[in-house]
Amino acid sequence: MPRKSTAASDIPLEAEETMEDSKTTETNKGKSETEIEKLNRMLAAVLNYLSDDEVEEIDIEFLLSNTDGLREWWDKYRERNKKQIEEEIKQSLGDLTLEELKRLREQIKESKLDGESL
Repeated sequence: MPRKSTAASDIPLEAEETMEDSKTTETNKGKSETEIEKLNRMLAAVLNYLSDDEVEEIDIEFLLSNTDGLREWWDKYRERNKKQIEEEIKQSLGDLTLEELKRLREQIKESKLDGESL
């Protein structure tokens, strides 16, 4: 007797979710492997540059400009680090005295004025 074809509506909801999860996992795994490959390539390029005996002075700008994807990665890394520093500062504000907070506020104001004059 021929088998009845299974319609999408006949698949239990849990099975559909499992299939979706497995597709998502495969996609994320592919992205992770691609990201790892990219990071490995950038690391190799940097290490090749650093280990070159002819390089007398390390030029970070040269590395950022001549290593594909490194500048973008560095910018993202610095932005994440900035957010972490901001969180640490927010958490420590409660421990400061009123005088310390006032000094900090003045430093921030000065910093903003210096930035506007550039």
